[in-house]
Parts: sequence; structure tokens; C-alpha cells
Amino acid sequence: MFANYLIGLREGLEASLVVCILVAYLVKTGRRDKLPPVWLGVGTAVLVSMAFGAALQFGSSELTFTAQEALGGSLSIVAVGLVTWMVFWMRRTARHLKAELHGKLDAAIAMGTGALVVTSFLAVGREGLETSLFIWTAVQATDDGVRPLVGAVLGLLTSAVLGWLFYRGALRINLAKFFTWTGAMLVVVAAGVLAYGFHDLQEAAWLPGLKAQAFDISDVVPADSWYGTLLKGVFNFQPDPTWLQVTVWALYLAPTMYLFLRPGRVAAPAVKPSAAAPKEPTSDDPQAAIPAGARAVDADGGTTDRVRDGARGTGAHPVGDEG
Repeated sequence: MFANYLIGLREGLEASLVVCILVAYLVKTGRRDKLPPVWLGVGTAVLVSMAFGAALQFGSSELTFTAQEALGGSLSIVAVGLVTWMVFWMRRTARHLKAELHGKLDAAIAMGTGALVVTSFLAVGREGLETSLFIWTAVQATDDGVRPLVGAVLGLLTSAVLGWLFYRGALRINLAKFFTWTGAMLVVVAAGVLAYGFHDLQEAAWLPGLKAQAFDISDVVPADSWYGTLLKGVFNFQPDPTWLQVTVWALYLAPTMYLFLRPGRVAAPAVKPSAAAPKEPTSDDPQAAIPAGARAVDADGGTTDRVRDGARGTGAHPVGDEG
């Protein structure tokens, strides 16, 4: 349940930030009449994502056991690939996400209402489809259709509340650190999903080695115990994995986690003042000398990110800084 809550929170917060940026930009620039197409695109993306998840669930139930295992294993690998790409993409582009969305929105406005609907649909739909696919694979792995869905829904609701608080300017959070830690946890979850996906392919007889167990600690960690259920729900832990599962898990987790957390990927480059430029006079207020639109830097070197209410903002105040 926690793993699915994390997925819903992470993916939902990305979508919420995108919606906040789009809405606040239109409000700030006095184009409130363009909001209905944006909300139409967002709503369509949500409905399509739900329909995709339902199609996966009900469509797969009509298949034979072998076909279900083959489909589940294949889609698990696809889901891990999408989630891995997502966490690295967010780490790389989050700092420039606002400017990128503003540019796309300006271009869509120039093209017409239909382009606005498509832009907002694509901006939110990607996260929605990824969430549906990843949650479906979690449901298949745990053989429990209730708790994974409850966890995901709670995560999505939490992300919606956080998105609203961002927009109202009532919440300040270091998004760089948030996406780093949640991304690292998702890498661990994805490693378990990948290993289980390969196990499904073994059960479908697509891959060999189903009987070659690496170890069996079922006596120590019973699958039906509360801690066995917890480990399986969070990490897709299996007390009797095959050698292929263990190998795939290690080969994915170690290099992916290293590349994701390697030094130099989080902190923004420091901006050094020009030697020829005269030093600005200081004041008692340390924020007084920071020009409008500049990014505030925490004491630990991280950026303090927030999304202000576009209706109240004036001048060049930032809508949000997703770094």
C-alpha cells in the first residue's frame, strides 16, 4: 500500500505542479478565458488514464493463466522503464519546467482552443498513464486489488491538496530534495517490480530457470505474515526468488541508484557576481537585495520552491520554481 501511495503522490504531484503552472500563468497574464480548455484537457487526461487502467484489469481477466503471466511480466518491464525514465527526466528538467510549459502554452494560445486542450492533455496524460500502468502491475504482483488502489488514491488526493496549497502560496517545499528522495524510493520499488515481472515471464515459460531458486526463507519471512505482506506490498519482496530474479534486481538497482544519486546532480550551479560589477548596498533584511524573480537559496544549498497565487502576484514574481 505504501509503495502505491508513493507512486500516486509522486506522479500526482508532478501533474499538480504542471496544472498549477498552466493555470497561474493564464491568470497572471489576464487570460482567464483560456482556462476552460485547459481544464477540459486535464479532465480528459484523467478519464483516459482511468479507462486505460480499467481496460488492463478487465481485459487481462479474460486471458488464460499463461497469457496473463506473459502480459503482466511484459507490462511490468514496460512500467519500470517508464518510471525510470520519469524520475531521471524530472531530475534533469525540473528547473526549466516552468519556462518550457510557458512556451508551449503561448504557442497553443496562438494556435487556438483545440491546441490548448491538447497541450494540457499531453502535459497531464503522461503521468496518468504511467500511474495506471504501474498500479496495475502492483495489483497483479500482490494479488490484492483493494490496498494498492486505496494507497494510490490516497497518494493522488494528497498530491491534489499539495498542488492547491502550492497555488495559493501557503506551502513552501524544497522540490529538488523531494523529487530526489521520492525518486530514490521509486527506484527501489521499481527494482522489485522488475524482478517480479521476470518471474511472471518465467511462469509463462518465456524465460527459463523457474525451478532454480536462489534461496528460500519462507520459514523466517512467511508470505502470509504481516511483515511478509508489508515487504511484498512495498518492495515486491519474495521469500523464494529465482536466480534470475535476484540477478535482475541487483543489476537494475545498483547502477540505477548510483546514476540517480551521483554527486553533482542535485545542486544548482552557483552564480558568481561579476568582478567588475559594483556591490549592491545591503540592508538589515537579507531578502531585500534579492531582485524580483530571483531564486531563494536555503542554507543547505537547496532551492526553496513555491507556486504563488497568480491572481495575487504582480510584476515578475515567479509562478513556481520546480528545481
